[in-house]
Amino acid sequence: MRVFRFTWLFALLLIGALVLASCPAPAAPAAPAADQAAAAPTEEAHAEEAAEPTAEPAAEVEAMEFKIGLVTDVGRINDRSFNQSAWEGVLKAQADLGLTDEDVKYIETQDTKDYADNMAQFIDAGYNVIVTVGFALGDATTEAAKNNPDIIFIGVDQFQGEALPNLAGLIFHEDQSGYLAGVLAASMSKSGTVAAVLGTDLVPPVVAFNEGYIAGAKSVNPDITVISTYHPGEISQAFVDPEWGAATAKQAIDQGADVIFGAGGITGNGALQEVATHEGLYCIGVDTDQWETVPAAQPCLISSAMKLITPATAELIAQAQDGSFAGGNVFGAAGLADFHDFDSVIPQEVKDLLATTKAGLDDGSISTGYGN
Repeated sequence: MRVFRFTWLFALLLIGALVLASCPAPAAPAAPAADQAAAAPTEEAHAEEAAEPTAEPAAEVEAMEFKIGLVTDVGRINDRSFNQSAWEGVLKAQADLGLTDEDVKYIETQDTKDYADNMAQFIDAGYNVIVTVGFALGDATTEAAKNNPDIIFIGVDQFQGEALPNLAGLIFHEDQSGYLAGVLAASMSKSGTVAAVLGTDLVPPVVAFNEGYIAGAKSVNPDITVISTYHPGEISQAFVDPEWGAATAKQAIDQGADVIFGAGGITGNGALQEVATHEGLYCIGVDTDQWETVPAAQPCLISSAMKLITPATAELIAQAQDGSFAGGNVFGAAGLADFHDFDSVIPQEVKDLLATTKAGLDDGSISTGYGN
């Protein structure tokens, strides 16, 4: 009987031990997530830790995003003159500020009624600076600047009657550049007749170029004949008509002109290229150094009446980026381009006269008469 009780008790103890051995040990209290990661970092935790240092710089990059949009007039971005000079100013700013190709874009205007819509594309896309090129965009640019005070606008050739803090009118003394071109033309003319093939007189800077050109030529030779011809069409046609420019230059040549000033974008380029086909004649470009932009004109191109649009545009964009942009009217530099291959052809006395004239224009002792 005692043996049976002992056996039965031993069996119960053995069964209990087996049951306890089969049960899992109680789980320890869960540690906070941070403690878990610190105690036993997983691959995912390592990835998160590696990403943490880039989080702050990424925010900085986003804060430093800076986008520049340019809207042309009806001329093309590669007009080798006005629009191109402004676009090259944007590209210079891109290089100076370390921006990417995605940060700078342009829209070529096909119709004057599209000015506002073209600017709106950049406004809606969150661009920081919008450059509009040409007198004709003035009203639309002013309206856009008033409605979008947080965006910087730069209006090339757009005089500001009312100063806005976020809109700069980049303007030039075209009459002074034209005056120097006229002095050069009259000094180099043998026939006593010079000419100017121009864009429309609806654009004040074009008129300023021409009036300065006439005054400069007459300052050298009061009896000189100056044949000045404006394009008869609308603004949308006046600067993109090289055929008319060439035909008008040919008419002036037939009337005895031996130096021709082309001031009208692609239209003016047509005049320069026509002159280049006539041996012994000279031509003068406009806006930029067209020796670099219109190689076909090099056989006749003695200089160009420049508006230094490229550096002035780049400088205004830099001011917009660093917070020093002031708005209002800003005068860019103007003058004549190098003589290049014609340097030895231009007499020293003509060079001296041009230097004296430039100094007089700068200090106000010489007046072009334009606007008086």
